[in-house]
Amino acid sequence: MPQIGLPPSRLGAQVHEGPPGPSLAGQSGKCYTISMDQVQVRIAQHEYAFDAAEVRRLLRNVMPEPLGDHFVVVGGSRFPPKQVISLVTGLDRADFNTHQARRILSRLGFTVGRRSHASATASPRRPGPHGGREADLLRPFAGRWVAQRGLEVLVAADTPQAVLQWLESNNQQADAMFRVPSDENEATGVAPA
Repeated sequence: MPQIGLPPSRLGAQVHEGPPGPSLAGQSGKCYTISMDQVQVRIAQHEYAFDAAEVRRLLRNVMPEPLGDHFVVVGGSRFPPKQVISLVTGLDRADFNTHQARRILSRLGFTVGRRSHASATASPRRPGPHGGREADLLRPFAGRWVAQRGLEVLVAADTPQAVLQWLESNNQQADAMFRVPSDENEATGVAPA
């Protein structure tokens, strides 16, 4: 295995061009984890150094695009993995596949997953709509405006205008749009004591 030093930069993804030196990605040429928040990888014949904190910073004010089957959670929002890698590297999405994007983001410590289209649940039935599943799905969005289709949260934003703009720009329709209560008192309408 080649010697790996510190990454040349703390950028979200810095491209390293020039003559190929010792592989930064190990024998497989795929991905090498430097630390829990830094990864070096080769994509489309370029080597990139990824930093988790910088990825979070770059996506802080970016609205996620509509999800396909896969997602990655960055800053409390679910993004398509290819959107994240494309934004951070500047690469065209045809230059890499979803599996590569998921692997890189997972190694950086981000939660990656696949959307569930099944409505079955293994948890015991609780009071409330959908046996409590809707409350569980909305909990991460407390205090934010959401657009929802069925039980799926399509988008969450700080203002209703941002939600409407996202729906329009992504040609999406929602069943409902509302602000998720930020705490139990707001949800039940109980006045503070």
